[in-house]
Amino acid sequence: MFSDLDEPLLRAVNEAGFTEPTAVQLATFEPTLDGKDLFVSAETGSGKTAAYLLPIFEQLVEKLLDADQGEVKVLVLVPTRELAQQVLRQAKDLARFTPLLLGHIGGGTDIKKQQELLKNRPDFLVATPGRLSDLIARDLLDLSYVELVVLDEADRLLDMGFSDEILAITENCLRRRQTLFFSATLANKALRGLADHLLDDPEVIELNTAQSEHQNITQQIVFADDNAHKYQLVMWLLKNETYRKALIFCNSKEQADQLSRLMQQQSVSAGILHGDRDQKQRNLVMSKLRRDEMNVLVATDIAARGIDLEGMDLVINFEMPRRGEIYVHRVGRTGRAGSQGKAVSLISSPEFNLMAGIERYLKQRFERRKIKAMEGHYKGPKKLKASGKAAGSKKKKKKPSKRK
Repeated sequence: MFSDLDEPLLRAVNEAGFTEPTAVQLATFEPTLDGKDLFVSAETGSGKTAAYLLPIFEQLVEKLLDADQGEVKVLVLVPTRELAQQVLRQAKDLARFTPLLLGHIGGGTDIKKQQELLKNRPDFLVATPGRLSDLIARDLLDLSYVELVVLDEADRLLDMGFSDEILAITENCLRRRQTLFFSATLANKALRGLADHLLDDPEVIELNTAQSEHQNITQQIVFADDNAHKYQLVMWLLKNETYRKALIFCNSKEQADQLSRLMQQQSVSAGILHGDRDQKQRNLVMSKLRRDEMNVLVATDIAARGIDLEGMDLVINFEMPRRGEIYVHRVGRTGRAGSQGKAVSLISSPEFNLMAGIERYLKQRFERRKIKAMEGHYKGPKKLKASGKAAGSKKKKKKPSKRK
């Protein structure tokens, strides 16, 4: 596949160290070049970004002499600023020997500065829907020449409530002839509804399902009495596990802040990432992680997508996520590109049935792990239902007393 690329792209691929195309790259390259709409399910870390960038750049290089040069021709929509920056970095690497102009729009940056950056219209634009909608509403950006639209992490875009924005944005892409959906799962009903609206006779490529076992990830649960016990377990894991970088997930910003403060008291240098952190704070944390100035990140699910860091080989779920899809995205931060990873979920009594439901959803059973030095009182439920959930103790009904 790589040998079929134009020389500038092939040179970039070789310098990037790509040797063999991944499954998703092989499956999508020709259909994308053929102009087909695609509905693709591929797991995190499968090489899906390059899977759409390479054939798109192959098409764009051939169009550089068109009369429409200087207008946005390809638009990639992503759910988070971090993912937008990640896509842009990889795009720059792959297009480095081409004359293609690349651009990025995302929240957290002054809108006037982004307007300045867009004066020279890029051929390729990656954006988050919120900020892009702002620019369109102010008549600061013309998308009428866009021919190809990519929805990356399409399921997450819908989870974040961007359905209306996506429909409005695509209506501005008057020359749209091809649309590509990339998602971790195709099972989302709302996603299928959006696909029916935007895709024309798509080729469906399902390389994994949400239930596919992550072969490179050891998935464990450790029982915990309460949050105080979980704090102790986190510190033990950080001190005793072997890892380059660790990612700890919480379900709320408040819990993430509290955990971060407690870790600081224990002299653990950890970054924190959630919705209340501004772009400058986010960029600083990501920069320190990439430079190995810190190796622990505490985050809410805003970080389950759009963070691509080498060496992220330990994921700790301080709290069990509320849905199986979220669990899949969290643990998918590790065990990427063939490397080994470990995911440890800390389970208190109220979370057991949630964890069992996720096991049932994934059709897997997580390894039960005991840490002798940190073992608490809660050992899991004494009895289980056929579903794997805890069987509650039923109280015997008192017989009504007979009147004398």
